Amino acid sequence: MGIVNVTPDSFSDGGEWFEREAAIAHARELVADGATILDVGGESTRPFADPVSLDEERARVVPVIAALVGVGAQLSVDTMKVDVARAAIQAGATYVNDVTAFRHEPAMAALVAEHGCDCCLMHMLGDPKTMQVDPRYDDVVSEVKAFLEERAAFAVAEGVAEERIAVDPGIGFGKTVAHNLELLRRLDEIGALGFTVLVGTSRKGFLGTLVGREDPHDRVAATVATNVLAFERGATVFRVHDVAPTADALTVAAATLRGDGA
Repeated sequence: MGIVNVTPDSFSDGGEWFEREAAIAHARELVADGATILDVGGESTRPFADPVSLDEERARVVPVIAALVGVGAQLSVDTMKVDVARAAIQAGATYVNDVTAFRHEPAMAALVAEHGCDCCLMHMLGDPKTMQVDPRYDDVVSEVKAFLEERAAFAVAEGVAEERIAVDPGIGFGKTVAHNLELLRRLDEIGALGFTVLVGTSRKGFLGTLVGREDPHDRVAATVATNVLAFERGATVFRVHDVAPTADALTVAAATLRGDGA
């Protein structure tokens, strides 16, 4: 899943692809590099980010999605707003990535069900403005797993097919470095829920802390390592900025773990 941030303030690439034509060109490059899903977002969810108005977010993402129809990848909208998702679906999106797991606007579940979209339900402690203010858990993996199980049950009750649901433990969303590493180490427990597991570690701050890289662009190798580990533990969707190196690493990991070298 290649990240297309149509935002001026995302933590890693804010402003780089804010201009519409730049975002479209970048998305096409991600597909050429091996992305099979493009995740287009118009509202930053980095720690301490301010929310974006409905009209502004819609104006950012919908033209980009419309321009990418037929590009050779599934189109995803990264939003918590029903009206943005609806407009994106009308423009050609078939995937809704909601960092609130349908809590911000519960009607999102019915919209996804109505259109037969795929969706991702993510765990986040609080909201972007507060999530990194002293996050605490008794057992982060058990608590995240219970949350995702409850949100998936809600989605199914609203008519979303189980096979359309992916779950994301929300690396970096209200977690310390230790929490993030524990979630990665025990990711198979999240996979035991029976849903597709998506991970989003790309260039995140905890990697910078671990490897001493302040510039997010310098965290590619660290990102690749987390994705290979996540793949070995059952993840099958990887939300990344740097598609080519991640795809290469996962190809090698898959051939090795399958044992056929193909």
